[in-house]
Amino acid sequence: MSTNVIPFTPAQFPQEAVIVSNGAHRAAVAASRTDRLAEEIERLPFDLSALEEEGAFINVDATGFGILDRRLDWQALGVELPKNTDVAFTPPRCGLLPNRFRRPLLTPVSQAHTALHKYSYHFRLTETLFETPAYRWVPWRAFTEFESAFNKACDNLNEARQKVLDQYDEIRQEVIATFRQVAADSAQRLEATGAIVPEDLQDRVISSVLSAFPTEDELRQKLTLRFQVGVILLGSEMLREQRLAAEERRGAEQAESDRRVERLRVNAEEHSIQQQMWAEQESIRFKLATEEEDHKREAEIKERIRQMKLDAAREKLQETLSPLQEGAAQLRVQIYESAVAMQEALEKHDFLPGATAKKARNLTRWFRLMNFQSDSELDELLGNLERLAAKPNGKNQRRASNAAVSAVLDNIIQLCYRDAHELGQPNRLAALEL
Repeated sequence: MSTNVIPFTPAQFPQEAVIVSNGAHRAAVAASRTDRLAEEIERLPFDLSALEEEGAFINVDATGFGILDRRLDWQALGVELPKNTDVAFTPPRCGLLPNRFRRPLLTPVSQAHTALHKYSYHFRLTETLFETPAYRWVPWRAFTEFESAFNKACDNLNEARQKVLDQYDEIRQEVIATFRQVAADSAQRLEATGAIVPEDLQDRVISSVLSAFPTEDELRQKLTLRFQVGVILLGSEMLREQRLAAEERRGAEQAESDRRVERLRVNAEEHSIQQQMWAEQESIRFKLATEEEDHKREAEIKERIRQMKLDAAREKLQETLSPLQEGAAQLRVQIYESAVAMQEALEKHDFLPGATAKKARNLTRWFRLMNFQSDSELDELLGNLERLAAKPNGKNQRRASNAAVSAVLDNIIQLCYRDAHELGQPNRLAALEL
Protein backbone atom coordinates (compact mmCIF):
# COMPACT_ATOMS: atom_id res chain seq x y z
CA MET A 1 0.00 0.00 0.00
CA SER A 2 2.24 2.77 -1.29
CA THR A 3 2.12 5.53 -3.84
CA ASN A 4 4.49 8.08 -5.27
CA VAL A 5 2.04 10.96 -5.67
CA ILE A 6 0.07 13.05 -3.22
CA PRO A 7 -3.60 11.99 -3.36
CA PHE A 8 -4.98 15.51 -3.80
CA THR A 9 -6.63 17.14 -6.82
CA PRO A 10 -6.90 20.81 -7.70
CA ALA A 11 -10.67 20.52 -7.45
CA GLN A 12 -10.26 20.31 -3.68
CA PHE A 13 -8.93 23.89 -3.63
CA PRO A 14 -11.14 26.62 -5.12
CA GLN A 15 -9.27 29.20 -7.14
CA GLU A 16 -10.45 32.07 -5.01
CA ALA A 17 -9.17 30.28 -1.90
CA VAL A 18 -5.76 29.77 -3.43
CA ILE A 19 -5.15 33.24 -4.77
CA VAL A 20 -4.04 35.25 -1.81
CA SER A 21 -1.84 38.25 -1.45
CA ASN A 22 1.37 36.22 -1.16
CA GLY A 23 0.38 34.08 -4.15
CA ALA A 24 -0.35 37.16 -6.23
CA HIS A 25 3.01 38.60 -5.28
CA ARG A 26 4.83 35.42 -6.26
CA ALA A 27 2.87 35.31 -9.56
CA ALA A 28 3.84 38.91 -10.30
CA VAL A 29 7.50 38.16 -9.62
CA ALA A 30 7.39 35.08 -11.88
CA ALA A 31 5.64 37.08 -14.65
CA SER A 32 8.25 39.86 -14.54
CA ARG A 33 11.12 37.40 -14.66
CA THR A 34 9.61 35.41 -17.57
CA ASP A 35 8.22 38.36 -19.54
CA ARG A 36 4.68 37.11 -19.27
CA LEU A 37 1.41 38.51 -18.05
CA ALA A 38 0.37 37.85 -14.47
CA GLU A 39 -2.85 36.21 -15.72
CA GLU A 40 -0.80 33.70 -17.72
CA ILE A 41 0.95 32.45 -14.58
CA GLU A 42 -0.76 29.26 -13.37
CA ARG A 43 -1.50 28.93 -9.64
CA LEU A 44 -0.59 25.42 -8.54
CA PRO A 45 -2.32 24.43 -5.28
CA PHE A 46 -0.05 23.00 -2.59
CA ASP A 47 -1.49 22.05 0.79
CA LEU A 48 -0.09 19.68 3.42
CA SER A 49 -3.00 20.06 5.79
CA ALA A 50 -4.19 16.50 4.97
CA LEU A 51 -0.79 15.06 5.92
CA GLU A 52 -0.74 17.20 9.03
CA GLU A 53 -4.23 16.44 10.26
CA GLU A 54 -5.01 12.90 9.04
CA GLY A 55 -1.83 11.03 10.01
CA ALA A 56 1.74 11.13 11.30
CA PHE A 57 5.19 10.27 10.05
CA ILE A 58 6.63 7.06 11.51
CA ASN A 59 10.22 5.79 11.53
CA VAL A 60 11.16 2.29 12.69
CA ASP A 61 14.52 2.32 14.47
CA ALA A 62 16.41 -0.92 15.18
CA THR A 63 19.73 -0.53 17.02
CA GLY A 64 22.34 -2.84 18.49
CA PHE A 65 21.85 -5.75 16.11
CA GLY A 66 25.35 -5.33 14.70
CA ILE A 67 26.74 -7.17 17.74
CA LEU A 68 25.38 -10.41 16.26
CA ASP A 69 27.89 -10.28 13.36
CA ARG A 70 31.61 -9.72 13.02
CA ARG A 71 34.13 -9.36 10.23
CA LEU A 72 36.60 -12.23 9.90
CA ASP A 73 40.30 -12.02 9.23
CA TRP A 74 41.52 -13.72 6.03
CA GLN A 75 44.25 -15.50 7.95
CA ALA A 76 41.63 -16.91 10.32
CA LEU A 77 40.14 -18.62 7.26
CA GLY A 78 43.52 -19.95 6.11
CA VAL A 79 43.76 -17.62 3.13
CA GLU A 80 47.05 -15.91 2.24
CA LEU A 81 46.32 -12.91 0.02
CA PRO A 82 48.81 -11.92 -2.65
CA LYS A 83 51.11 -9.08 -1.72
CA ASN A 84 51.82 -5.91 -3.67
CA THR A 85 48.47 -5.94 -5.43
CA ASP A 86 46.00 -3.13 -6.06
CA VAL A 87 42.99 -5.42 -5.88
CA ALA A 88 40.86 -4.99 -2.77
CA PHE A 89 39.55 -8.07 -0.99
CA THR A 90 36.70 -7.41 1.41
CA PRO A 91 36.86 -9.70 4.42
CA PRO A 92 33.73 -11.84 4.84
CA ARG A 93 31.34 -11.55 7.78
CA CYS A 94 29.93 -14.29 9.93
CA GLY A 95 27.31 -14.57 12.62
CA LEU A 96 28.51 -14.96 16.18
CA LEU A 97 25.42 -16.93 17.18
CA PRO A 98 24.12 -20.10 15.56
CA ASN A 99 21.49 -19.41 12.90
CA ARG A 100 18.75 -21.09 14.91
CA PHE A 101 19.23 -18.32 17.51
CA ARG A 102 20.48 -15.50 15.33
CA ARG A 103 17.68 -15.52 12.76
CA PRO A 104 14.87 -15.26 15.34
CA LEU A 105 16.64 -12.16 16.69
CA LEU A 106 16.87 -10.51 13.26
CA THR A 107 13.41 -11.52 11.99
CA PRO A 108 11.48 -9.00 14.22
CA VAL A 109 13.41 -6.15 12.60
CA SER A 110 12.18 -7.21 9.17
CA GLN A 111 8.69 -7.69 10.55
CA ALA A 112 8.65 -4.12 11.97
CA HIS A 113 9.84 -2.58 8.68
CA THR A 114 7.36 -4.72 6.73
CA ALA A 115 4.52 -3.46 8.94
CA LEU A 116 5.64 0.15 8.40
CA HIS A 117 5.74 -0.31 4.59
CA LYS A 118 2.36 -2.08 4.64
CA TYR A 119 0.43 0.61 6.49
CA SER A 120 2.20 3.77 5.28
CA TYR A 121 2.76 6.01 2.27
CA HIS A 122 5.96 7.55 1.08
CA PHE A 123 6.14 10.88 -0.77
CA ARG A 124 9.19 12.01 -2.63
CA LEU A 125 8.40 15.62 -1.79
CA THR A 126 8.47 15.04 1.96
CA GLU A 127 11.55 12.84 1.65
CA THR A 128 13.25 15.73 -0.12
CA LEU A 129 12.09 18.18 2.50
CA PHE A 130 13.05 15.90 5.41
CA GLU A 131 16.30 14.91 3.64
CA THR A 132 15.76 11.30 4.73
CA PRO A 133 13.56 8.40 3.44
CA ALA A 134 13.27 6.90 6.91
CA TYR A 135 9.99 8.60 7.81
CA ARG A 136 6.81 7.28 6.13
CA TRP A 137 3.32 8.74 6.49
CA VAL A 138 0.85 6.50 8.34
CA PRO A 139 -2.80 7.60 8.37
CA TRP A 140 -4.52 7.53 11.71
CA ARG A 141 -7.01 4.93 10.47
CA ALA A 142 -4.11 2.48 9.87
CA PHE A 143 -2.05 3.37 12.92
CA THR A 144 -3.76 0.80 15.17
CA GLU A 145 -2.97 -2.09 12.78
CA PHE A 146 0.62 -0.87 12.43
CA GLU A 147 1.07 -0.62 16.19
CA SER A 148 -0.32 -4.14 16.69
CA ALA A 149 2.06 -5.58 14.07
CA PHE A 150 4.98 -3.67 15.58
CA ASN A 151 4.18 -4.87 19.12
CA LYS A 152 4.01 -8.45 17.83
CA ALA A 153 7.48 -8.02 16.32
CA CYS A 154 8.75 -6.70 19.66
CA ASP A 155 7.25 -9.72 21.44
CA ASN A 156 9.00 -12.03 18.98
CA LEU A 157 12.28 -10.23 19.69
CA ASN A 158 11.87 -10.59 23.44
CA GLU A 159 11.02 -14.27 23.09
CA ALA A 160 14.03 -14.99 20.87
CA ARG A 161 16.32 -13.00 23.20
CA GLN A 162 15.09 -14.94 26.23
CA LYS A 163 15.86 -18.24 24.48
CA VAL A 164 19.41 -17.07 23.83
CA LEU A 165 19.85 -15.95 27.45
CA ASP A 166 18.49 -19.26 28.77
CA GLN A 167 21.06 -21.24 26.75
CA TYR A 168 23.82 -18.62 26.77
CA ASP A 169 26.63 -20.86 28.10
CA GLU A 170 25.83 -23.76 25.69
CA ILE A 171 25.68 -21.36 22.74
CA ARG A 172 29.02 -19.82 23.74
CA GLN A 173 30.71 -23.22 23.98
CA GLU A 174 29.24 -24.26 20.62
CA VAL A 175 30.55 -21.12 18.95
CA ILE A 176 34.01 -21.61 20.50
CA ALA A 177 34.13 -25.23 19.30
CA THR A 178 33.09 -24.17 15.80
CA PHE A 179 35.74 -21.47 15.56
CA ARG A 180 38.36 -23.84 17.01
CA GLN A 181 37.62 -26.23 14.14
CA VAL A 182 37.76 -23.33 11.67
CA ALA A 183 41.14 -22.29 13.09
CA ALA A 184 42.49 -25.86 12.78
CA ASP A 185 41.34 -26.07 9.13
CA SER A 186 42.86 -22.65 8.45
CA ALA A 187 46.21 -23.76 9.83
CA GLN A 188 46.15 -26.82 7.54
CA ARG A 189 45.35 -24.68 4.49
CA LEU A 190 48.17 -22.29 5.30
CA GLU A 191 50.61 -25.17 5.70
CA ALA A 192 49.46 -26.61 2.39
CA THR A 193 50.20 -23.32 0.62
CA GLY A 194 53.66 -23.15 2.18
CA ALA A 195 52.86 -20.17 4.39
CA ILE A 196 54.30 -19.87 7.87
CA VAL A 197 51.61 -20.74 10.42
CA PRO A 198 51.94 -18.96 13.80
CA GLU A 199 51.91 -21.33 16.74
CA ASP A 200 49.24 -19.31 18.53
CA LEU A 201 46.90 -19.05 15.55
CA GLN A 202 44.08 -21.00 17.17
CA ASP A 203 44.42 -19.10 20.44
CA ARG A 204 44.30 -15.75 18.64
CA VAL A 205 41.21 -16.78 16.65
CA ILE A 206 39.42 -17.97 19.80
CA SER A 207 40.48 -14.81 21.70
CA SER A 208 39.14 -12.53 18.95
CA VAL A 209 35.85 -14.45 18.90
CA LEU A 210 35.45 -14.24 22.67
CA SER A 211 36.22 -10.49 22.68
CA ALA A 212 33.53 -9.91 20.02
CA PHE A 213 30.98 -12.36 21.45
CA PRO A 214 28.02 -10.38 22.91
CA THR A 215 27.59 -10.54 26.66
CA GLU A 216 24.31 -11.16 28.44
CA ASP A 217 23.98 -7.50 29.40
CA GLU A 218 24.57 -6.44 25.79
CA LEU A 219 21.87 -8.80 24.60
CA ARG A 220 19.44 -7.39 27.19
CA GLN A 221 20.19 -3.69 26.70
CA LYS A 222 21.58 -3.07 23.21
CA LEU A 223 19.04 -5.00 21.10
CA THR A 224 16.26 -2.40 20.87
CA LEU A 225 13.37 -2.01 18.47
CA ARG A 226 11.23 1.13 18.53
CA PHE A 227 9.32 3.49 16.28
CA GLN A 228 9.49 7.28 16.32
CA VAL A 229 6.60 9.61 15.54
CA GLY A 230 7.07 12.93 13.78
CA VAL A 231 4.81 15.72 12.60
CA ILE A 232 5.30 18.45 10.03
CA LEU A 233 6.65 21.74 11.30
CA LEU A 234 5.42 24.37 8.87
CA GLY A 235 7.45 27.40 7.94
CA SER A 236 4.86 29.72 9.43
CA GLU A 237 5.04 27.76 12.65
CA MET A 238 8.83 27.94 12.57
CA LEU A 239 8.60 31.70 12.11
CA ARG A 240 6.10 31.88 14.95
CA GLU A 241 8.36 29.73 17.10
CA GLN A 242 11.28 31.95 16.18
CA ARG A 243 9.26 35.03 17.11
CA LEU A 244 8.20 33.40 20.35
CA ALA A 245 11.78 32.36 21.03
CA ALA A 246 12.94 35.91 20.29
CA GLU A 247 10.27 37.28 22.60
CA GLU A 248 11.22 34.77 25.26
CA ARG A 249 14.84 35.71 24.78
CA ARG A 250 14.04 39.40 25.05
CA GLY A 251 11.90 38.69 28.10
CA ALA A 252 14.72 36.65 29.64
CA GLU A 253 17.21 39.42 28.84
CA GLN A 254 14.84 42.02 30.29
CA ALA A 255 14.31 39.88 33.38
CA GLU A 256 18.06 39.39 33.70
CA SER A 257 18.55 43.14 33.27
CA ASP A 258 15.91 43.80 35.92
CA ARG A 259 17.57 41.30 38.25
CA ARG A 260 20.94 42.90 37.60
CA VAL A 261 19.53 46.36 38.30
CA GLU A 262 17.83 45.02 41.43
CA ARG A 263 21.10 43.42 42.56
CA LEU A 264 22.92 46.69 41.95
CA ARG A 265 20.25 48.58 43.89
CA VAL A 266 20.39 46.10 46.76
CA ASN A 267 24.18 46.25 46.75
CA ALA A 268 24.04 50.05 46.76
CA GLU A 269 21.58 50.02 49.67
CA GLU A 270 23.71 47.51 51.56
CA HIS A 271 26.79 49.62 50.89
CA SER A 272 24.95 52.76 52.03
CA ILE A 273 23.72 51.02 55.18
CA GLN A 274 27.22 49.69 55.82
CA GLN A 275 28.69 53.16 55.34
CA GLN A 276 26.07 54.59 57.69
CA MET A 277 26.84 51.92 60.27
CA TRP A 278 30.56 52.61 59.93
CA ALA A 279 29.92 56.35 60.28
CA GLU A 280 27.81 55.76 63.39
CA GLN A 281 30.44 53.46 64.86
CA GLU A 282 33.16 56.00 64.06
CA SER A 283 31.03 58.75 65.65
CA ILE A 284 30.51 56.60 68.74
CA ARG A 285 34.25 55.84 68.93
CA PHE A 286 35.08 59.54 68.50
CA LYS A 287 32.51 60.48 71.15
CA LEU A 288 33.89 57.89 73.56
CA ALA A 289 37.43 59.06 72.88
CA THR A 290 36.37 62.68 73.41
CA GLU A 291 34.59 61.78 76.65
CA GLU A 292 37.61 59.82 77.81
CA GLU A 293 39.88 62.73 76.93
CA ASP A 294 37.55 65.13 78.78
CA HIS A 295 37.50 62.83 81.82
CA LYS A 296 41.26 62.59 81.69
CA ARG A 297 41.65 66.37 81.36
CA GLU A 298 39.10 66.90 84.12
CA ALA A 299 41.00 64.47 86.35
CA GLU A 300 44.26 66.29 85.59
CA ILE A 301 42.64 69.64 86.39
CA LYS A 302 41.17 68.25 89.60
CA GLU A 303 44.56 66.81 90.52
CA ARG A 304 46.22 70.14 89.76
CA ILE A 305 43.64 72.01 91.82
CA ARG A 306 44.06 69.51 94.65
CA GLN A 307 47.85 69.95 94.45
CA MET A 308 47.44 73.71 94.41
CA LYS A 309 45.17 73.47 97.44
CA LEU A 310 47.73 71.30 99.19
CA ASP A 311 50.50 73.71 98.30
CA ALA A 312 48.39 76.63 99.51
CA ALA A 313 47.57 74.78 102.71
CA ARG A 314 51.21 73.87 103.14
CA GLU A 315 52.24 77.49 102.59
CA LYS A 316 49.55 78.64 104.96
CA LEU A 317 50.67 76.09 107.54
CA GLN A 318 54.25 77.18 106.97
CA GLU A 319 53.22 80.78 107.50
CA THR A 320 51.38 79.69 110.65
CA LEU A 321 54.31 77.73 112.01
CA SER A 322 56.96 80.24 110.97
CA PRO A 323 56.58 82.51 114.09
CA LEU A 324 56.81 79.45 116.32
CA GLN A 325 59.95 78.31 114.55
CA GLU A 326 61.37 81.82 114.86
CA GLY A 327 60.59 81.78 118.55
CA ALA A 328 62.26 78.41 119.00
CA ALA A 329 65.31 79.69 117.10
CA GLN A 330 65.45 82.80 119.30
CA LEU A 331 65.17 80.57 122.38
CA ARG A 332 68.16 78.58 121.23
CA VAL A 333 70.05 81.86 120.57
CA GLN A 334 69.43 83.01 124.13
CA ILE A 335 70.55 79.65 125.50
CA TYR A 336 73.58 79.79 123.22
CA GLU A 337 74.56 83.26 124.49
CA SER A 338 74.04 82.18 128.10
CA ALA A 339 76.07 79.02 127.57
CA VAL A 340 78.92 81.05 125.98
CA ALA A 341 78.88 83.48 128.89
CA MET A 342 78.91 80.67 131.46
CA GLN A 343 81.75 78.91 129.64
CA GLU A 344 83.79 82.16 129.60
CA ALA A 345 83.16 82.63 133.33
CA LEU A 346 84.15 79.04 134.01
CA GLU A 347 87.39 79.47 132.05
CA LYS A 348 88.10 82.75 133.79
CA HIS A 349 87.56 81.70 137.39
CA ASP A 350 88.32 77.99 137.00
CA PHE A 351 85.10 77.28 138.80
CA LEU A 352 81.46 78.04 138.31
CA PRO A 353 80.52 81.17 140.41
CA GLY A 354 77.40 81.03 142.44
CA ALA A 355 75.68 83.69 140.36
CA THR A 356 76.54 81.82 137.19
CA ALA A 357 75.31 78.54 138.67
CA LYS A 358 72.12 80.22 139.72
CA LYS A 359 71.83 81.66 136.25
CA ALA A 360 72.22 78.18 134.77
CA ARG A 361 69.45 76.85 137.01
CA ASN A 362 67.18 79.74 136.14
CA LEU A 363 67.96 79.23 132.43
CA THR A 364 66.94 75.60 132.69
CA ARG A 365 63.66 76.41 134.36
CA TRP A 366 62.98 79.19 131.90
CA PHE A 367 63.66 76.88 128.90
CA ARG A 368 61.29 74.28 130.23
CA LEU A 369 58.62 76.91 130.46
CA MET A 370 59.33 78.17 126.91
CA ASN A 371 59.96 74.77 125.26
CA PHE A 372 56.63 74.66 123.40
CA GLN A 373 58.15 72.54 120.58
CA SER A 374 59.46 69.77 122.92
CA ASP A 375 63.15 70.13 122.05
CA SER A 376 64.13 66.94 123.94
CA GLU A 377 67.85 67.03 123.07
CA LEU A 378 68.34 70.56 124.35
CA ASP A 379 66.11 69.79 127.33
CA GLU A 380 68.33 66.86 128.24
CA LEU A 381 71.51 68.95 128.03
CA LEU A 382 70.02 71.71 130.18
CA GLY A 383 68.88 69.10 132.64
CA ASN A 384 72.47 67.87 132.97
CA LEU A 385 73.64 71.46 133.38
CA GLU A 386 71.10 72.04 136.14
CA ARG A 387 72.16 68.91 137.96
CA LEU A 388 75.82 69.85 137.83
CA ALA A 389 75.17 73.43 138.91
CA ALA A 390 73.23 72.24 141.99
CA LYS A 391 76.13 70.30 143.65
CA PRO A 392 78.97 72.65 144.93
CA ASN A 393 80.65 70.15 147.46
CA GLY A 394 84.38 70.82 147.94
CA LYS A 395 87.12 72.29 145.77
CA ASN A 396 88.49 69.10 144.21
CA GLN A 397 85.06 67.85 143.44
CA ARG A 398 84.06 71.24 142.05
CA ARG A 399 86.97 71.14 139.65
CA ALA A 400 85.86 67.76 138.44
CA SER A 401 82.30 69.08 138.25
CA ASN A 402 83.53 72.16 136.39
CA ALA A 403 84.99 69.87 133.66
CA ALA A 404 81.64 68.10 133.34
CA VAL A 405 79.87 71.48 133.28
CA SER A 406 82.30 72.65 130.56
CA ALA A 407 81.51 69.54 128.49
CA VAL A 408 77.76 70.08 128.84
CA LEU A 409 78.19 73.75 127.89
CA ASP A 410 80.19 72.72 124.80
CA ASN A 411 77.38 70.39 123.72
CA ILE A 412 74.79 73.11 124.25
CA ILE A 413 76.89 75.60 122.27
CA GLN A 414 77.33 73.11 119.35
CA LEU A 415 73.60 72.30 119.33
CA CYS A 416 72.52 75.97 119.29
CA TYR A 417 75.31 77.34 117.10
CA ARG A 418 73.49 76.80 113.76
CA ASP A 419 70.34 78.66 114.83
CA ALA A 420 72.44 81.50 116.36
CA HIS A 421 74.50 81.71 113.16
CA GLU A 422 71.43 81.78 110.83
CA LEU A 423 69.63 84.26 113.06
CA GLY A 424 72.66 86.54 112.95
CA GLN A 425 72.62 86.83 109.10
CA PRO A 426 71.49 90.26 107.79
CA ASN A 427 68.64 89.03 105.60
CA ARG A 428 67.41 86.86 108.43
CA LEU A 429 67.43 89.75 110.81
CA ALA A 430 65.65 91.89 108.24
CA ALA A 431 63.00 89.21 107.92
CA LEU A 432 62.65 89.13 111.67
CA GLU A 433 62.32 92.92 111.80
CA LEU A 434 59.62 92.79 109.16
